[in-house]
Formats: sequence, C-alpha cells, structure tokens
Amino acid sequence: MLKIDGVSRSFGDVIALDGVSLEIGQGEFFALLGPSGCGKTTLLRIIAGFERPDAGSVSLDGADLLGTPPNRRPISLMFQSYALFPHMTVAKNVAYGLERERLPKQEVRQRVGEVLETVGLSAHAARKPAQLSGGQRQRVALARSIVKRPRLLLLDEPLSALDKKVRADMQLELKRLQHDVGITFVVVTHDQEEAMSLADRIAVFDNGHVRQVDEPVSLYERPRTPFVADFVGANNLFHGTAGGLDGIKSERFGMLAGTPLEELAAEAGALLAVRPEKIELADGGASSGLAGAVLDVSFYGGVSHVSVEVPGHPKPVLVAVQGAATVRPGAEVKVRWAAEDAVIMAADQ
Repeated sequence: MLKIDGVSRSFGDVIALDGVSLEIGQGEFFALLGPSGCGKTTLLRIIAGFERPDAGSVSLDGADLLGTPPNRRPISLMFQSYALFPHMTVAKNVAYGLERERLPKQEVRQRVGEVLETVGLSAHAARKPAQLSGGQRQRVALARSIVKRPRLLLLDEPLSALDKKVRADMQLELKRLQHDVGITFVVVTHDQEEAMSLADRIAVFDNGHVRQVDEPVSLYERPRTPFVADFVGANNLFHGTAGGLDGIKSERFGMLAGTPLEELAAEAGALLAVRPEKIELADGGASSGLAGAVLDVSFYGGVSHVSVEVPGHPKPVLVAVQGAATVRPGAEVKVRWAAEDAVIMAADQ
C-alpha cells in the first residue's frame, strides 16, 4: 500500500534520513522504533506532507504522494499533544474536519456518533477536553483522526502523555480499534514494549538508517545487528571471533555456545547475544558455565532480575528468573545457556 524508496533528508550538516526504503501493507499496524533523533518522526512528517525529502519517492497504491498537498492526502496525523480545541465539546472536536469539508449535517452527526461509539465516548459527547482524563482525551484525538476515514493513520508517540496503567489499557484499545476500523496504522515510538505489543511489524531506526524490519517475536529473538540486539529489550552481549557453527571464541572465556544467524568468515569479529530469560543460574560448584558472584536481586512480582558479576566481563550479566529468586547478593553462582538460545552476528554491522 505505502512504498518508501530511497528517502533521504538532511538539515544542514545533520542527516536525518539516509536512503530509507520501506513497504507497508494494507491494514497493517506498523511501528517506527528508535531512540530520539534517529529520523523516525522526520519520515512520518514526509509521509504526512509537512516535510519534503531531498531524494527518494513515496507512493500510495502506486500513485506518487509527494506531489499531493498535505490536505489532499488520504492520511490523518495524530499529534503527540493531541491538539484538541479546548473550547469545543468532544462531539464538535470530532466533527470539525467533516464540517470543514462541508458535508451534510445529517452525515456529520451519523459519522460522529458512530466513531464515538467505537472509541467508547458516546456518553461524553457534550463534555469539554478539560473535563476528560488523559486516556479519554487520547480517544477523542483518535476519533477525530479516524472519522474522516483515511487510508492511513499516522501516530506520533500517541501514548507518551499517559501514566503506565492507562498506557497499558490504551495499547489494548489501540490494537482493538485498528482491527475494528481496518485502517493502516503507522506509529512512531521510542518505547520498545509499546512497539512490541502493538505492531504487526517493526522497523528499527538508528541514525537515519533502518537496521532491521521484522515481526516483534523475530525482532526480539533474532536481532540481526549489534544495535538492534542492544536496543530492543535487555540483552547480554559477549564479544569474540567467529568460531564456526558452535559459537564464538572469546579471549577471556574460551568457546561460548551460540547459533550464527549467517555464515561468518573465520576469525571475523562476532557478537553473541543472549536474553536474560534464556540464561540459567547454577550453583557455583556446577561443572559448566561462567563463574561469578551475585551483585543484586530485584523482585518485580512475576519475575526477578539477578545481576551477576562475571570477572573479565565489562557489564554484570542479567538473569531473569520466574517468581522470587532464591539466591542472595554475594552468592557464588555460574551462568549458562543452550546454543540455540543465543544468537551470533557480525560485530561490525
């Protein structure tokens, strides 16, 4: 549906986007994920028509989008601040865009009523934004965005203004809403959990480049570059050289078990990544594993995080265990994992 091909954009000496290419399908929930300043919002503004790229093309259903003015594009953009009119009721906020198009009053009332029902705000139609909670204001902004029935809805950090519990509720609400209305959603976020819980596919941005595009589970379990491995979720990273199909050779720890994502040249720089929940804690007297001492134990309810200081490794190894951990700070332990639970990639990607 949406094809972005070789898009570049610079602001003076700062390269915001460097030859970005993406394809987004009809009805897809697609996330642009990355740290602040990586170029994801610039790309969103180019799609919306508020920025022009220095090079590249953007097409919607095969038709050039860059030559179409922003107000003529079948696209809605929901801002991070929601940008609601404080002096208007909820119904008037939602109806504003339709009234600007001079649609018949009966059609406007019908469409506003339908969309307020969809987002669960029918009972609040006569209220002003100041009389609503943060989650309700976000629903109004969503209703205003989808009432015009766009082909594409762009959302810029849509949940950043909400507290943690409301954000979790709204993540479910967004996913349900997208399924119900059938509009293609493209969301910009720096929140990994938000992207993983919402999106069908995720593009990870770094310094104006797309480092990986994948489904959430594949992105988490099979990161293909050191940046993605380090940015998406918690990971334990070990440096070494390619050691064939069995793992990597580490100067300090010898052979570390892992599974290469692609064939690496012999002795090439390699990085092994293993998630905290894939690591097993064993007694200090166990026959295998890397020896260390427990630094800290943090309890999060359903899971505990155990930090283990392994001599020779620059950072503590993070281990996630179900429930309350039985080890205590200072305990001598060993950490180990299965080869299929650790991924190996080139260190210089």
